Amino acid sequence: MIKVFNHWFHRKTVAQVAVDLMFPVVCVVLAAVWLGGGANLELDRIVFYAIIFALTMIVLNSWLGMYQRVHTRTLAETRARAVLSLYLAIPLAYVVFSLLAISEVDRGFMLLSGLAALFATLVRRVHGAHSLPGSLLRHRVLVFGAGEEAENVGRVLAKSDPDIQIVGFYPSSNDSEVVVPAQVVLSQAMSLSDTAHSLKVDEIIVAVRERRGGALPLRELLDCKLSGVKVLDLASYFERALGQLRLDSLRVGWMIFGDGFRQTWRRTFFKRAFDILVALVLLLLALPVMLLTAILIVFEDGFPVFYRQERVGLDGRLFDVIKFRSMRNDAESDGKPRWAATDDDRVTRVGRIIRKLRIDELPQLYNVLTGDMSMVGPRPERPYFVDQLTRDIPFYAVRHSVKPGLTGWAQVSYQYGATIEDSVQKLQYDLYYVKNHTLFLDIVILFHTVGVVLTGKGAR
Repeated sequence: MIKVFNHWFHRKTVAQVAVDLMFPVVCVVLAAVWLGGGANLELDRIVFYAIIFALTMIVLNSWLGMYQRVHTRTLAETRARAVLSLYLAIPLAYVVFSLLAISEVDRGFMLLSGLAALFATLVRRVHGAHSLPGSLLRHRVLVFGAGEEAENVGRVLAKSDPDIQIVGFYPSSNDSEVVVPAQVVLSQAMSLSDTAHSLKVDEIIVAVRERRGGALPLRELLDCKLSGVKVLDLASYFERALGQLRLDSLRVGWMIFGDGFRQTWRRTFFKRAFDILVALVLLLLALPVMLLTAILIVFEDGFPVFYRQERVGLDGRLFDVIKFRSMRNDAESDGKPRWAATDDDRVTRVGRIIRKLRIDELPQLYNVLTGDMSMVGPRPERPYFVDQLTRDIPFYAVRHSVKPGLTGWAQVSYQYGATIEDSVQKLQYDLYYVKNHTLFLDIVILFHTVGVVLTGKGAR
């Protein structure tokens, strides 16, 4: 994993972005030289346009979710997204290599070069060459512990990162019982540090909950770290690998003395300026869509067009969120709050469409301009559910230390859900955002949000 501005990126994601940047540039230059037949082609200008095209493709691929941290989709779906990105790239290639060229000769060379790069990229993706060989990214991990925590780490590792190779589980003296399979338990004949060096381990994950009474071989762990082997505790590992703070591995001391959870005046100022700028631009662009939506709502189910509801915001303060009404007027006629379900029968036909495309959220841009919300942050919940979730879920109130957002890390990382368990999962992503939020992470989340809207997936 590689950390950029407090946000963790998978090594494979960084490699994919690097290849997607270099490959079109190389293809364009080679194609232009070959087609030019030795003419004076001004390679510096060709490279400049090729980089513009490559960067545009990276943005497009980000919107389509090609660089997501954990891939749960099938190979067929991945290839379908790749083909879709290439179809969308054809007009982009025409714009970049035709409209930006100065002379007619250059324009023809640029367009042909761009199409050659598109064709080569298609061949590379379809034949699975988009990923670098696994041996180049293979990461050897030793898990210290053999109990329930260690078994959980092994299960998450296998599911989240196929390039991780678990060399084995080294038992701790405080393991109440060995839960992992016997064939993966390492012998204690050698010390932990000697075992790590003999197995050429890159990283050690400490999966032991009880650390008192000499449960951890601190001297040996220090020797491993000083020799270049990374040592991570459970909370730090889950934060880095999954982009979430797991509640079952979280401790108050780790939150207090660790990095993150900072809210400086600079961060507050720049986030507010960013929110105002983005909200104004989106509001101007979305006005025709919002007007059409209002007309359709009135035509199907009458007034009111907007729906106001009390939500919990920064530091627990209450405010009224504004959305387009997507449910019938009698949706909660009994006065009892209820979770919104995936196929809720209270949703109107127009409501189902605008919820799918996130159009119902657009009036919240007004909440962003008034300062009650931010563009990016945890989803604001109703006081009734906040009281329930704060009582049932530890650390739930931590999410209220930042402004709620129109979109957020949980919304782009977790599927739709409306249960206590779903709230636990989304809270773990919200806590990651609260700990690591920066302007850079806000931009990453906004890019992912476009992809979620295009594919109709993600949390609400």
